[in-house]
Amino acid sequence: MSNDSVNVAIAEIVDDRAIVWNPEEGMLLYRDGYFGQPVGIRKPKSHEFDKPLELSLLECAFLTRKGRLVVNDPKRKRKRTLTEEEIVSIGLERSDSFKERLLVYSELRERGYVVRPGLKFGTDFAVYERGPGRDHAPFLVHVIPQRDGVVPLDIVRAGRLATSVRKEFMIATVKKNGKIAYYSFVWHRP
Repeated sequence: MSNDSVNVAIAEIVDDRAIVWNPEEGMLLYRDGYFGQPVGIRKPKSHEFDKPLELSLLECAFLTRKGRLVVNDPKRKRKRTLTEEEIVSIGLERSDSFKERLLVYSELRERGYVVRPGLKFGTDFAVYERGPGRDHAPFLVHVIPQRDGVVPLDIVRAGRLATSVRKEFMIATVKKNGKIAYYSFVWHRP
């Protein structure tokens, strides 16, 4: 995707997320990859809405890198526009594994998947091939930094969750060199 023909949205940091206040800019981001969540609309029925768009810090860092988003911080006196590195720094203040989750999020997005929060499944990401409302998320991905290691409880959780929601559950471990290894647990009915 070239930046020449892409509209750039403007967002503003609000606590641990950012808001695209202009609904037209937000609709374009949502339409072009299901980025964010329209404020006050739990399950949008279409790509058209007249509400601001809420973005996670992961989405902000990714979209900033892609040249699709400018993130401003109204609390800063001087330079209000944040770089990707500054967004990552804010994310690291909230989660030690932010950088690893961003690496996995970015790789999945680069492969063409739609990556949404997996909180309702008790994991990091729900991964769609086409998008919410268009298909069900066939994959759930939980990110574990290699420094933390995969413990037996992670494997039990993966197996139980994969079985209960009938989805493929993956543990993504991020190695020190930035490479990602995926371990898959598939729902199986005997």
